[in-house]
Amino acid sequence: MEKQAMLAGKVVVVTGAGGGIGRDIALAMAAEGARVVVNDIGAALSGEGRDAGPAQRVATEIRERGGLAQDNSDSVASAEGAAGIIAAAIEAFGRVDCVVNNAGILRDRIFHKMSEEEWDAVLKVHLYGAYHMSRAAAPHFKEQGSGSLVHMTSTSGLIGNLGQANYAAAKLAVVALSKSIALDMQRFAVRSNCIAPFAWSRMIGSIPSQTEAERQRVDKIKQMTPAKIAPLAVFLASDAAGAVNGQVFCVRNNEIFLMSQPRPLRSVQRDQGWTPQTIAEHAMPALQGSFVGLERSADVFSWDPV
Repeated sequence: MEKQAMLAGKVVVVTGAGGGIGRDIALAMAAEGARVVVNDIGAALSGEGRDAGPAQRVATEIRERGGLAQDNSDSVASAEGAAGIIAAAIEAFGRVDCVVNNAGILRDRIFHKMSEEEWDAVLKVHLYGAYHMSRAAAPHFKEQGSGSLVHMTSTSGLIGNLGQANYAAAKLAVVALSKSIALDMQRFAVRSNCIAPFAWSRMIGSIPSQTEAERQRVDKIKQMTPAKIAPLAVFLASDAAGAVNGQVFCVRNNEIFLMSQPRPLRSVQRDQGWTPQTIAEHAMPALQGSFVGLERSADVFSWDPV
């Protein structure tokens, strides 16, 4: 007996699907039977410009492989754009079952030189975009009593990175947004989870590679293709993930990490209460052994492909 596709009958919206990780997720969703709305405004990495071509090409690729797809070039950065994307799914396929919030841009700058415009532009796409898309889909999910949200976060937010205060803040905020959605909408059987991908794409294509060590690091990252991320996204969109909610996963080549949730590491208590002086003399010496260091994500996770 032929095995049924995991997403047969489902409609999935993938933002930022004109290339890279989004494209591979869209293709994988379609391969598992989903009808896919391929959304991408076709902007440059920094967010400038518009081009409907990338979304159209991926939608055409899906159709050429025997799947069903609708392209869309509305922007996730506004409520109106997000509503248009969800409306396109309803118009084309009659429902929506999963939204993958993958759209993103970069405006990297060391913090003390970062402009307000660079800050706003990144938060508008990553954080506001995830909110607008999730909010636009929520009434449909509630009405049908099912739905899945898959948000792309980053170790830049989970752990930290140089020159990415805007991107890191947005990506960690997406985790908080996902957890809140998971709590608010679990009564309607709506799930919300995050993926932090390790994959070579234009989003990390600007990594410096001037020294031999940096070149070796980049070569290793290039082995982590966007296609490695797609299977987890497909699973999270499927009914097989019905018990998975409010979680954060990392995918690195052939590894899947479940990330820890913030929890107290160690506590100190003093019957007399605390003064600044007693904190310095007693509390900090007791707590410092549990401090989390300021390692960059490249140091926290070995880049050796597994």
